Amino acid sequence: MKVALVHDYLNQMGGAERVVMAFHEIFPDAPIYTSIYDPKRVDPAFQKMDIRTSFMQKLPLVTKHHQPYLPLYPFAMEKLDLRGYDLVLSSSSAFGKGVITRPETMHICYCHTPMRWCWNYEEYVEREHLGKVARSILPFMITGMRVWDQTSAMRVDHFIANSPVIAERIRKYYRREAAYIPPPVETARFQFEPDIIPGDYYLSVGRLVPYKRIDLAIEACNRLQLPLVIIGGGRDEERLKRMAGPTIRFLGRLPDEEVTYYFKHCRALLFPGEEDFGITPLEAQACGRPIIAYGAGGALASVIDGMTGVFFNEQTVDSLTATLATFDERTFDPHVIHNHALEFDTSRFSRRIQQFIEAKLSERTPTKALPTNDIMHS
Repeated sequence: MKVALVHDYLNQMGGAERVVMAFHEIFPDAPIYTSIYDPKRVDPAFQKMDIRTSFMQKLPLVTKHHQPYLPLYPFAMEKLDLRGYDLVLSSSSAFGKGVITRPETMHICYCHTPMRWCWNYEEYVEREHLGKVARSILPFMITGMRVWDQTSAMRVDHFIANSPVIAERIRKYYRREAAYIPPPVETARFQFEPDIIPGDYYLSVGRLVPYKRIDLAIEACNRLQLPLVIIGGGRDEERLKRMAGPTIRFLGRLPDEEVTYYFKHCRALLFPGEEDFGITPLEAQACGRPIIAYGAGGALASVIDGMTGVFFNEQTVDSLTATLATFDERTFDPHVIHNHALEFDTSRFSRRIQQFIEAKLSERTPTKALPTNDIMHS
């Protein structure tokens, strides 16, 4: 069976890109089609893969500043040549699902979310602090993009959502049903050491962009004079640094092994944004550490309130401050937290994806089955 993988863009590293890596482990011979690719900004493992980019790859500064090229992405994805494939497996939160496939090709989309900035436009504009010119032009562009987003969703044969919340959004905006398979967590990367005595700091890990709401964590820790370590970089970094008081430390982007050290020794991971799923909380839980999360979105699927973490109910500084003021990490059992994370291990993700694909292929052509893979029998 000839398989192609598709992803929106490969110029940043996050949970969606780890899904692509997991797909590639299942189908190691499959090429990865994408709009743009910057090997310096993603995991080095991608350099060993067959990555095929669109015409956008040749545009000036596109891998560093891809947002201004927004109108071109639908054209770029539609021009990718996917003839001759039996299966196209896309990982998409925006444009990847919009590829055009032949009638004999099955297209399965693992959807991280319908376009967040397209369907939650008002919130996006408020948090991005856009100028007057952008605010005047974007509404016309967004309307057309919503139409394309809905139209391109009809090209997908089967949707998989990364959380129940995203399945609901797919039903709302695309009028399509979606199966739910949580994204993979490489729990083997995080050696569990339950006897570690945690430090005095709270932790934030991830890209520094407005919707992550790191500002809430900073302001709450400022008020309570609590130590907060922030790992990651992004376009919101300078604004966040200006907000930070003396108890806040910015460490920038760190290698995985250093991030793991901070996971293991933190009091808890702070997760104040509303995410589509959020793999970072499960990475912290793999290390046995609890989560303090905003009780909405993907956190509801990855954190068990009172058992592996706690929720604050309003996305405000006051609500997070009140939760931090009464938080006691000693009430949580690291073994229980770690075992919960194992439910989301990469091996289980791979097995679920393969079983889903095989079931859909057998519905269409009973004689065509997925090649045997050891993960299916693990």
